[in-house]
Amino acid sequence: MKVLCIGHAAYDITTPVDMFPKENTKNRVPERIECGGGPAGNAAYLLGKWGVDTYFAGIVGDDLYGHRIMGEYNRVGVHMDYMQMSKDHITASSYIIANRENGSRTILTYRPSDMQMEDVEFQITPDIILVDGQEPEISKKAINQFKDAISIIDAGRTKKAVRELCRMVDYIVCSKDFAEATSGVSIFDQESLEYAFHKLEEEFHTCIIVTLEATGCAYRNEEGKVEIVPSLKVKAVDSTGAGDIFHGAFTYGISQNWPMRKILRFANLAGAMSVTRVGGRNSIFELEEMMEVYNEAQ
Repeated sequence: MKVLCIGHAAYDITTPVDMFPKENTKNRVPERIECGGGPAGNAAYLLGKWGVDTYFAGIVGDDLYGHRIMGEYNRVGVHMDYMQMSKDHITASSYIIANRENGSRTILTYRPSDMQMEDVEFQITPDIILVDGQEPEISKKAINQFKDAISIIDAGRTKKAVRELCRMVDYIVCSKDFAEATSGVSIFDQESLEYAFHKLEEEFHTCIIVTLEATGCAYRNEEGKVEIVPSLKVKAVDSTGAGDIFHGAFTYGISQNWPMRKILRFANLAGAMSVTRVGGRNSIFELEEMMEVYNEAQ
């Protein structure tokens, strides 16, 4: 089973604080956590760490951060046949303030506006394709070329290119913010959730999963009802990467051919467990630990 992840690769620098700093003040922080990041990038790292035959297609700069990201992928066995290093751009970077008090994170990301992958010729035949919309042309090419592959999009942004990809994939796994902005419906109860699903399905004609942060996620079950799959209640210290980890775990479940409800329960747990640690990739638990938590939660 081969998985091809296409999209954003960045280098994250996280500073945990006990409360969000006031504007126009100087603050000394006790620690700094660094690791690679990006939605599809984090999902690829998780899949490699969990033993899936994973390829990542993205672009980094030929610089310190770019080489560090490549080193991380090497350590978990992610193939980088389609990873590009640009001598004309610096690696995208994210600066993250993690508020330990409530688990929220504030992210400032810089990526050169003209930084895009060059065309690639895929020499593999993936079984699953996960895209995050950052590399729309390469993503479209892969989805069109490998029509038998199961295709998934991590839909977080409402850009035109992301919505175009949403019309091409088998699964849209989107944030509540994306669902609300795209459907024009404010989700606050079961009725509004069902109406948002109706509007999304009307536009995209595919399977929709909406992540609802600490609440869990929602999908249309086999009986045709929009069902909320609850998440695990934990003490959050940093929510960085939780959505990426959810998408990675969702893709893992698809690769194992699990029933949808099991996939969503497992992805919820992976996302929830991740917020108990600081940093994105540092928050990906070992697969064995996740399976133990899943079995105990049954």
